[in-house]
Amino acid sequence: MSHAPALLVLDMQNALLPIMHHPAATVAAIAGLRTRALAAGVPVITLQHHGAGLEPGTEGWRIVPELDPAPGEPLVAKTTADAFLGTDLDTVLGSLGVTELLITGFATENCVETTARQALSRGYDLVLVADGHTTSVRPAVSDFVPADRSIAHHNEIYRHIDFPDRQVRVLPAAGVDFGPTA
Repeated sequence: MSHAPALLVLDMQNALLPIMHHPAATVAAIAGLRTRALAAGVPVITLQHHGAGLEPGTEGWRIVPELDPAPGEPLVAKTTADAFLGTDLDTVLGSLGVTELLITGFATENCVETTARQALSRGYDLVLVADGHTTSVRPAVSDFVPADRSIAHHNEIYRHIDFPDRQVRVLPAAGVDFGPTA
């Protein structure tokens, strides 16, 4: 089977930065990975959420400048946590011959998790970029798991997930190799 990766960047939008846990580090990890992917000829697909507070045309709706897709790069609008539901993402990936998805973005236990599971169900191999996804900041008093623990928890789940006929890996951005197999 051929190995044809694509990098997915989920919901890295201006309006969401203030509620992200460690946004600067996450953006930097994704930006570095994005630069390397493009240099290696690996497609980068940006997903942009449309919804309350994220109305098209507003500054908050725009992708953060460091990750803004260049003209001609795929940009897929979505309205749910599942980047495949009601979008042409699967068609875009199919037209590019993609067999493996590198998942990055916001939010770990929502759009990242949902899209990763759907990717596996749709036949894609998966790389969860360990330092390339983040969650929301947490209130001081909350039933939410602390943000760092939530991210670590999801990375650990994907290190041990057993999905038939799929390769699933968790790698830091620096550990992703876009070498000759890409």
